[in-house]
Amino acid sequence: MSRPVVLVSALMLAFLVRAAYAQVPPHAPGTICFTLAFWCWANPPGPPGAICGCPGPYGWVQGMLG
Repeated sequence: MSRPVVLVSALMLAFLVRAAYAQVPPHAPGTICFTLAFWCWANPPGPPGAICGCPGPYGWVQGMLG
């Protein structure tokens, strides 16, 4: 790949990640569980980086507190 293509791809990815994270409301660390596709409020909260789960249409989905 040429250098400009790599640079443009990296910038696009950075903006996509930022846009997705912008949908998360202000919160205290460890009170939101992030999965690969969505987030939920952690119940109970815990230390950031700990394993958590969110209810999904087919059962619990593993995530990480953030």
